[in-house]
Amino acid sequence: MSGQPNTRLSDLFGLAGWSKGELARLVNRQAAAMGHPQLSTDTSRVRRWIDMGEIPRDPVPRVLAALFTERLGRVVTIEDLGLVRHGRTGKRQGDGNAEHPDGMRGRPTEPLRSSPNSREWTSCSTDAAWWVRVPRSPRDPYSAVPCTTGCTPTRPSPPTPPSSTTPCTPTPLGSTATRPPPIGSQEIEELERSVEVFRAWDAARGGGLQRKAVVGQLNEVGGMLAYRHPDHLQRRLWGVAANLAVLAGWMSHDVGLEPTAQKYFVIAAHAAREGGDRPRAGEALSRAARQMVHLGRPDDALDLMKLAQSGSGDEVLPRTMAMLYTVEAWAQASMGKGQAMRRTLGQAEDLFVSDRSDVPPPSWMQMFKEEDLYGMQALAYRTLAEHEPGAAVHAQHYAEKALALRVDGRQRSKIFDFLSMASACFIADDPEQGGTYARLALVSMGSNSSHRTWDRLRQMYRLTAEYSSYPKIHELREEIKLALPKQVKGGNSARA
Repeated sequence: MSGQPNTRLSDLFGLAGWSKGELARLVNRQAAAMGHPQLSTDTSRVRRWIDMGEIPRDPVPRVLAALFTERLGRVVTIEDLGLVRHGRTGKRQGDGNAEHPDGMRGRPTEPLRSSPNSREWTSCSTDAAWWVRVPRSPRDPYSAVPCTTGCTPTRPSPPTPPSSTTPCTPTPLGSTATRPPPIGSQEIEELERSVEVFRAWDAARGGGLQRKAVVGQLNEVGGMLAYRHPDHLQRRLWGVAANLAVLAGWMSHDVGLEPTAQKYFVIAAHAAREGGDRPRAGEALSRAARQMVHLGRPDDALDLMKLAQSGSGDEVLPRTMAMLYTVEAWAQASMGKGQAMRRTLGQAEDLFVSDRSDVPPPSWMQMFKEEDLYGMQALAYRTLAEHEPGAAVHAQHYAEKALALRVDGRQRSKIFDFLSMASACFIADDPEQGGTYARLALVSMGSNSSHRTWDRLRQMYRLTAEYSSYPKIHELREEIKLALPKQVKGGNSARA
């Protein structure tokens, strides 16, 4: 007990509009429904949680997270409630830590090696089997992967969940178990819809706010995949797993959890291949490649893109291949390979135009529209401008075209376009316009949880140093220094 009020819990309690006595009764009722009928709380205990910072023991934090999630209509995690214990000497098997923030174990725990190849990625995918765990006792088929993130899964919890210390052994993904869980096409449709909601939220607000909910949903799907379903349902379930894993990886990358992001990209590629969706596996690898470019490792990114392109199969749509080429072009630009970058972007543009849209794109490609092609072209040219300043004018051209089409609420992409434009303007010796776009980005970043936008802002900030004697730019630099989050100020700058 800290003796200090839990302001997080107090704020959410005020939003929910309950009385303390009402919340106590709801906790007892919800705990019983979750298999903990012995739990009993009262008004005075709720008061200690809120007013004195007392942190209740498990399962109360999870019960509270479920209640607030339902009441407020958005995912509320244990962390949101301020109910995380710090400084514990021991951890349960499912708990996270700095190295494994989602309680994940297994390889790869380190960043990708300098020259990943097909054999290494195949090995990584095999190692992803630890994702699905099944209990030694078949009494409870729902306990495959417990969700410890405070999320509310699509499928209801079982009436008698196991203890958090129930032993489990790794089982290869998709292995057959004795009792299939009750899942059908309707539940898979609900999971597919949840992916769309998470994807839209991520694009609008960044990966930090819903990441744990995505991880929890992915764990639920992992539990379902421990059992054999009819082939048509099994393929769709693998597809849901791939989509959720890509999102979990992208959100993790978005908030700087780089080794964790790589694990999820491995899971995504593996799940997509299991579901027979080779283009999806290629797109998952392209996400890992983008991560490598962001971390200043474009040579690794190019190796990954070779795998992505060669492994996507003959059924890959032209627009999907165009997207893959834009990632390759960004990596080439980071290495100063201007001629190769221009050639690759030309291929991407030709492929994009050739896509007649006679075949509906898969859900995961619906985020790559014309403005996204322009945005990636702007980013590639802006990156090349560090080596060839003359490329800045092309970056401005494509960033302007992208911004003109950004009307669908994907605020993070718009911030990146603002920053590409601002950086290109400073490189092209147009500080006045650069400052205008930098401020547009800065205004939008306060409501976004993406650390990558701050990384890119730091790169742009570096370009303003040459113009620091200009009053408006000096003022802009001061605004940026004040706005940068503390954890970013002390971190390593990522390459744009």
